[in-house]
Amino acid sequence: MIKKSTGKEHMRLALQIRISYLFMLIPIVVFLIYTFYNIWKTNERYENMLNSVVAASEFSLDFKNDYDYETYLLIVENKKPEDSRLTELLDDARRVVNGLEQYTDTEDNKKRLESATKYLDNLETYHERIVENLKKEDCYEENLIIWENDVQIVTALVQETINEYIYYENRELQTAQEENRRQQIHVTQLSMLIISVILIGVITISVFVPRSITEPIEKQVRAEQRQLRMAEFELLQAQINPHFLYNTLDAIVWSAEAGNQKQVIQMVGSLSDFFRTSLNRGKEIVTVREDLQHVCSYLEIQKIRYMDILEYEILVPEELNDYIIPKITLQPLTENALYHGIKNKRGGGKITLRGHEEKDYFVIEVADNGIGMTEERLLAVREGLSGKAPQESGLYGLYNVNERIRLNFGDEYGIQVFSEYEKGTVVEVHLPKILTEIVENQTF
Repeated sequence: MIKKSTGKEHMRLALQIRISYLFMLIPIVVFLIYTFYNIWKTNERYENMLNSVVAASEFSLDFKNDYDYETYLLIVENKKPEDSRLTELLDDARRVVNGLEQYTDTEDNKKRLESATKYLDNLETYHERIVENLKKEDCYEENLIIWENDVQIVTALVQETINEYIYYENRELQTAQEENRRQQIHVTQLSMLIISVILIGVITISVFVPRSITEPIEKQVRAEQRQLRMAEFELLQAQINPHFLYNTLDAIVWSAEAGNQKQVIQMVGSLSDFFRTSLNRGKEIVTVREDLQHVCSYLEIQKIRYMDILEYEILVPEELNDYIIPKITLQPLTENALYHGIKNKRGGGKITLRGHEEKDYFVIEVADNGIGMTEERLLAVREGLSGKAPQESGLYGLYNVNERIRLNFGDEYGIQVFSEYEKGTVVEVHLPKILTEIVENQTF
C-alpha cells in the first residue's frame, strides 16, 4: 500500500538527514573537544606557574640581612634566645619553600627546593649551636666564627637558591606563553581546515542529499498520480459502461415506439447531461453542485428505467454547493445504493442524498432503505476499503472513490460505511471545507 511505503520512505529520508547532520557535526564536536582540552591544559599550567612565582615572591628579599642581623644580635647578647626572631624567620622560609613544592613541575626547580630545605635545616642547626654556646663562658669567638663562616654563607645560598627558582619559573612562563601562541596558531590553522571540510561537506550534502531526498518523493508522487489516474480511468470506464448505455438506449427506443415523446426527450437530455458532466472538460475537481447535477442526471435515467421500485430525494443544503469535491464521487455511491441495496429488496426503495457541515469539514450522505448488509458483510466492505486493492470487483467503485479523496485531500478524509441488514445502508463522504475560488488555479 502506498501509505505503508510512504512511511518507510519518510523513515529512510529522516535517517539520511540525521546521518548528514551527524557527519557535519562530528568535525565540529572533535574540534571543540580538542580546543577546550588544550585551553584547559594550557591555563592549568600557566596558572600553576603564576602561583609558583607569586608564592616564591613571598620569600622576603631581606631574609639574608634579617637573619644575619638577628644572629649577630643573639651572639653579642643584645637579644636573649627567647626574644630572637630567628625561629620565626626560619618558619616563614620553610612555609614558602614547602608551598612551592606543589606548584613546580620541573626537576631542576624541585632540586633547588630540596637544597633550600637542607640550607634551612643547617641554619636551624647553627642556631641551636649558638644558643648552646651562649650558656658557656668564653664562646663568643666560636659563635662569631659560626656566624661569619656558616650562617652568612648559608643564608646567601638560601637567597640565591630562591632567586634562581623565581628566575627559572619566569623562563617557564615565557616558554608557556610561546607555546600558547603556537597553540593559538595551530588552533587557527585547524579551524580553517575544519571550516574547509565543513564547507566541502555542506556543498556535497547540498548536492547529493537533496537528490536522494527528492527522488523517493518524486517516485512516491508519480506512484500516487498513477494510482489516482487509474482510479479516475476506472471510474470513467464505469460511467461509459456498455450495459448502462445499451439499457438506456433500449429504454429510449421503447419509449419512442410507445409514442412517449416527452419521456424520450427527458431521457436523451439526462443522458447528454450525464456524459457531459462525466467528461467536464477534463477537470478533476468540481463543485458539489456539479457533482449533484451528475447524480441527478443518472437518477433521472434510472428512475425511468426502474419507475416501479425507485424513488430519490436530494436534500443537500445550498451552503455546501460551492465546496469542492473530486469529480464522479457521488454517482458511484448512488449506483451501489441502487444495484446492491434497492434492487435486492422486495418492493420499492428510496435513495436520499443529505449534507451537513462540521467545524472543519462537511459530510454528504448517500442513504438507501434497501436490503442493507449483515455485520460480516459490512466488516468485509470496511476491510476492503482500507486494503491495498479490493479482492472483490463489487467494491471497486467504493474503493476508487475513497482512494481519490484520500490522495487529493489526505488520509483523514474519505468515505465511511454504515449498514444494518433489512434496514438500509448509509455511505458518508467526508471532505475538507474548501471553496471553489480558493482552488481555481490549483491542480489536484
